[in-house]
Amino acid sequence: MDRDLVETVSLRWLRRLVIAAFLVITVFPFYYMLMLSVRPIERLLLDPGSLVVGFGELTVATYAEVLKATDDGGQGFLTFIRNSGLVAVAATLLTLLVAIPGAYAVARLRFFGRRQVDFLFLAVYLFPSIVIAIPLFVVFTRAGLRGSLFGLVLVYISQTLPVSVYMLKNYFETIPVSLEESAAIDGAGRLGIIRRVSLPLAMPSIMAVALYDFMIAWNEFLFALLFLVDKPDRWTVSLGLSLLADGVEVPKTVLMAGSVVLTLPIVILFFSSERLLTEGLTTGAEKG
Repeated sequence: MDRDLVETVSLRWLRRLVIAAFLVITVFPFYYMLMLSVRPIERLLLDPGSLVVGFGELTVATYAEVLKATDDGGQGFLTFIRNSGLVAVAATLLTLLVAIPGAYAVARLRFFGRRQVDFLFLAVYLFPSIVIAIPLFVVFTRAGLRGSLFGLVLVYISQTLPVSVYMLKNYFETIPVSLEESAAIDGAGRLGIIRRVSLPLAMPSIMAVALYDFMIAWNEFLFALLFLVDKPDRWTVSLGLSLLADGVEVPKTVLMAGSVVLTLPIVILFFSSERLLTEGLTTGAEKG
């Protein structure tokens, strides 16, 4: 065997080992969380380190307790899921409604300060969220929006809009100008060009940005705690999970069931859109 063949085979197996190691590191916590969520608490106390659950031990009582309303003795996660879904969907749609025309304008139109726009958008993320948390709390309290889901949606839009515009701008710049010029020659106006040419071509990137915005709004905790702490009926899933984590009387199996409820929608959404997400994030990374 020559040296090149040995190096090729070695690198091939090394790559497989590295991928397997990362897969185990990534999947194992979720697997253990899932196993804990379907075990009775008494069996967990007897054998907490078991990684395999017998078929006779499986139970969904923990999920029933998590999803039942608080008036029925449950944890009320159905309400939390509804609130998180409403906030995440509204924040995503409103962000895209503003980000798409904003990104197109930055990519195609000429105006003073256009070159500095990228820096200004990304500069927002130079500051941690806690820096703007207190000013937002004061402003929203005076405006009467503290404790409302609409106010929380506005906060999430302020967090996701800059990076959404930046990502979409890079994609719009990769669309050949000649396509839009051809549509203009055929008599299409600016809005017609955007609707019939630019948006269909940018759809992978738009879906990737939508998924990114949705995940941020679904998982966010700090601002939800700050604005909704005194409104339990409007809590999101992340706040409900923190309630379970702080409850001494709540079994850890119920806590793990709540963690699965919080994580599973994002995992399903991510893997179902993984190809589209990868395509949307990588396209526009280089300008051809």
